[in-house]
Amino acid sequence: MNSIITELTEDQLHHMASIEIGRVAILFASPFCGTCKVALTMLQIVQEVGVPYSLYQANINYTPYFREIWQLRSIPALVLIHNGKVIDIVYAIQSVDSLYTKLQIN
Repeated sequence: MNSIITELTEDQLHHMASIEIGRVAILFASPFCGTCKVALTMLQIVQEVGVPYSLYQANINYTPYFREIWQLRSIPALVLIHNGKVIDIVYAIQSVDSLYTKLQIN
């Protein structure tokens, strides 16, 4: 599996959140969080299978604006965006199957 999920900076997030670019999912995580690493691996598997979302990651430590404005209360947090608007925030990433299903129906 060579799927690399691009990490976005806060400036890139500002740009992405302000334009209509379709469906985007951003995993907010920390490099020191074991659960976040598992969630990222599951997201990479889902990316390999294919979902109608562009998938990204962001370091919660370097994105204080979005942590505050989206009121992210824990990590990992998968923020689903459609045309610049947050449509859901997923905190419990339980399995590859549940993640795949979530990214198919939203």
